[in-house]
Amino acid sequence: MRRVIAVGAYWFAWAVFCVGGLVLNVGCLPLLLAPRAATGGARMRRVLRWLFARWLRLMDVTGVVRVQWRGFDKPLVPGAVFIANHPTLIDAFLLLALLPDAICIFKPALLRNPGIGPAAVLAGYVGGVPGVDLVREVAAKIAAGQSLLVFPEGTRTEPGCALNPLRPGFALIAARAKAPVQLLRIVAPPGLVPKGRPSWRLPPVLPALVEITLDRCWDYDPARSPAELTAEVERHLLASLPARSP
Repeated sequence: MRRVIAVGAYWFAWAVFCVGGLVLNVGCLPLLLAPRAATGGARMRRVLRWLFARWLRLMDVTGVVRVQWRGFDKPLVPGAVFIANHPTLIDAFLLLALLPDAICIFKPALLRNPGIGPAAVLAGYVGGVPGVDLVREVAAKIAAGQSLLVFPEGTRTEPGCALNPLRPGFALIAARAKAPVQLLRIVAPPGLVPKGRPSWRLPPVLPALVEITLDRCWDYDPARSPAELTAEVERHLLASLPARSP
């Protein structure tokens, strides 16, 4: 009986997410045509942050996912590049519920998706092919006081691995914006929507316990190259993350 209840709660949480996201984005479609649509990013980011926080609360109450926040005793300051490892599908939603005035980088195809894209576009999330123009655009947003959430692995961590090789894009953006890089370390059970596992498949154990730690911060240092920063972050993460089973 407990397992039946857990299955129902898990699917209910995802149904709320999907239906709520669809309603939100359909409602946002006409707003994209409004003359001042580009000026409403901060309001939409607050809306998304509130919605992600409510979804996180729903998963906690229903016993689907419990999150332990470690080291978050002081408010987070915007204008930083927040990076994290990426073990599960829900990492971005958990972090965007917490981070101050945060944007993230989407694949262009997702921004064109009518079930996801309208709210993301209104929130000022960035989509594009990695390159100089993308770095310049995102760095300008950070310099203006927004936060950036980046998963340097580029995709969810491969099953059985503690960490995928990190890409240097976050370090290039931070260097151009002269912004600090704040690491958020995520430890999650292997069965919680990892890469290659569909979201409808129930994790082996519920509630799934996720631990998110406010880890080291690297202040801007013009003498340190993006490649050096990337390698330093990767070494730190590999030394601090537990080994993962397939």
